[in-house]
Amino acid sequence: MQNNDFVRRIQSPGGDRKKSGSTHIDFPLLILLLALCVFGLLVLYSAGGQDLSYIKRQATFMVVGFCLMFVVAQFEVRYWEKWAFVFYSLGLLLLFAVLLFGVGAKGAQRWLDIGFTRLQPAEFMKVGVPLMLAAYLSNRFIPPTLKHTSWAMAMILLPAVLIVRQPDLGTALLVFFSGFLTLFLAGLGVRYLIFTFLTSIAAVPIMWNFVLLDYQKQRILTLLSPEQDKLGSGWNIVQSKTAIGSGGLNGKGWTEGTQSQLNFLPESHTDFIIAVLGEEFGLIGILTLLTLYALVIARCSFIALNAQSQFGRLLAGSLGLIFFIYVFVNMGMVSGILPVVGAPLPMISYGGTAVLTLFIGFGLLMAISTEPNRMRKVL
Repeated sequence: MQNNDFVRRIQSPGGDRKKSGSTHIDFPLLILLLALCVFGLLVLYSAGGQDLSYIKRQATFMVVGFCLMFVVAQFEVRYWEKWAFVFYSLGLLLLFAVLLFGVGAKGAQRWLDIGFTRLQPAEFMKVGVPLMLAAYLSNRFIPPTLKHTSWAMAMILLPAVLIVRQPDLGTALLVFFSGFLTLFLAGLGVRYLIFTFLTSIAAVPIMWNFVLLDYQKQRILTLLSPEQDKLGSGWNIVQSKTAIGSGGLNGKGWTEGTQSQLNFLPESHTDFIIAVLGEEFGLIGILTLLTLYALVIARCSFIALNAQSQFGRLLAGSLGLIFFIYVFVNMGMVSGILPVVGAPLPMISYGGTAVLTLFIGFGLLMAISTEPNRMRKVL
């Protein structure tokens, strides 16, 4: 038998990074992110009442975010797999610090004051949880056993519970889904999905009576009938629907929206910024944004499908799916099909920590995209 008649392929720890220019950057994803940032600053200028301080602060965070993304992308995926526990543990420590030393605002204690700015550690767990879960599950049986599923659920619920205590139910749910989606991609059995669904249904009365605060209950009731209290709890939804509907096909023009410019629309530069987009740029503007989002998600899916390791596939897939969840929750909230939970619109809403977290996630995706081909031929 000739040596070439039998070729065996094994995993090797090294390998050359895939070439993508002089740096390990996924250029299609980079171009899409640049387009989203420019679009976001354009809308934010109008949503913030033409206040340049919003633009300067947001642009600063975006520049820092791009730098973070670049740094994260330079490390090979295997290093992030090793450091996942450190990243996750640091996130937990920061969540405990928020409960002990956090800064309060509007009845919630969610931020840490670090002098020159405030950080919201819960945002970092949107990346920390799927990173930890991907590292844990990639080294276990796929699909996960009951034992591994139980440990994974504990890793998801611990930060989620700490975030609920702040209280921040919206972010807690997003953190939970970021981990659960990783479990789902790892091949979580149908019976576990059914059990989770039934458990969630059974937990509704407990959540309603012992966990949800009065304002959170009111948000759910408002979702069912916002018109019953148009000047109170239903104000946000009614005004956002009015703004989006009045934009029509082409919109009223940049900075020409009445609902936002006359301050009828609350939180117009954060959670409800897409209502400003709909009013001023119309259906065309919203479809343009949705197209950009769809292309980003498609690129994330491409990276996940072509990842060279199980860890890379799980992490890239979960980051792409949770990005979709962010978009869906915000748009569902603003359009009145989901409760108002305080979820920002990715890359568009004003907010520093959320922007930094997104760029860290995209840096991980770029690291996976340029992951070395570990398969080598051995005679």
